[in-house]
Amino acid sequence: MTDFPADFHWGAATAAHQVEGGNVNSDWWDFEHDPGSAAIESSGHGIDHYHRYAEDFALLRSLGHNTHRLSVEWSRIEPAAGEFSVAALNHYRRVLTALIDAGLTPFVTLHHFTLPRWFAARGGWLAPDAVDRFGRYCRQVGAALGDLIPFVCTVNEPQMVALHGYLEGYHPPGLTDPVLWKRVGGVLLDAHREALRAIHATSPTSSAGLCVQMPLLAPIRDEPACQALYELMQHEIVDRYLDGVTGDWLGVQYYRKQWVDPASPTFFAAPPPEFPLTQMGWAVHPDGLRQVLHHAAKRTGLPLFVTENGIATTDDHERVDYLDGHLAAVAAARAEGVDVRGYLHWSAFDNFEWSEGYRPTFGLVAVDRAHGFARVPRPSAYAFGRVAATGRLADLRGLSTA
Repeated sequence: MTDFPADFHWGAATAAHQVEGGNVNSDWWDFEHDPGSAAIESSGHGIDHYHRYAEDFALLRSLGHNTHRLSVEWSRIEPAAGEFSVAALNHYRRVLTALIDAGLTPFVTLHHFTLPRWFAARGGWLAPDAVDRFGRYCRQVGAALGDLIPFVCTVNEPQMVALHGYLEGYHPPGLTDPVLWKRVGGVLLDAHREALRAIHATSPTSSAGLCVQMPLLAPIRDEPACQALYELMQHEIVDRYLDGVTGDWLGVQYYRKQWVDPASPTFFAAPPPEFPLTQMGWAVHPDGLRQVLHHAAKRTGLPLFVTENGIATTDDHERVDYLDGHLAAVAAARAEGVDVRGYLHWSAFDNFEWSEGYRPTFGLVAVDRAHGFARVPRPSAYAFGRVAATGRLADLRGLSTA
């Protein structure tokens, strides 16, 4: 008896800026090099995935993956407004061909946090024609690469782009404006819809969806002010994106439970002491994944993929425990009738974790950046591969006797 079907999508995820290196034409490169920003270091050479993609894909296939999520970099493809790089598109064509040749199904993200410098300089997502400009880029990608992209992720975590960049100031453009935060969220939903139209028009065989981060939110105290803030944040961070979504499927990205607190300047409270924390300070709560999968299915009616889920930790035993609990949550949701068709771990490799730099280690595969970017699969990578190979949770720890 298996916990997952034979056609389940198993894999891991990356994003171009976090692994490729040298993304010098992006707003994030500027943010990293601004001494006044929240970023603690530069992405630099990343993990040199720009040159090592073929060997990386072969490694992931050898570890039991049948699917891989990656992003194409808008800053490389359109380095100046309206000027599209044939060289960059050809590079990504080689990347996707290598991915398919390795036996992996591509999930390709069109926008994963980074913007071209020229787009950011015009006002980014607040520019009056931002959605049109994004749609033009998506049409170029669909026309040039669509035959190699069976699954397209339009926008990665639009609510986190809005929250981190426009309310918390933690990501570019580093603003803390409660009005702009909500406005940008709406623009990004429009950008998703425009991307969906662009992909369906240029690559009708591609199946497209939005990737939404879904923390399990809760009020920190049983009092009216906490409940009111919880309802506001649940709407602004989760439900407006589920209720407004269109597409062929939905990507659910879950990492933690979060408590809201009107007494906190960030609106969020520190987790209660009984919850284990990751390197990021995030509260580990595996059943939250089961709960948010139910919530997403109920509000959207779409097929679901877990497009990100993982832990930053220096203790790989914790990563195995995290996988055990969260894969069990996916299996439980499926058994309860939720249409979940795949699980993509974050991340395939240790990489640049945005403003946190290289300190957090999310990867199934460690990367020794000081010694030639050597890839070293962790025991958790092999444990994950056993489940992917058999569909049985017991095989994560080698416990299956079947």
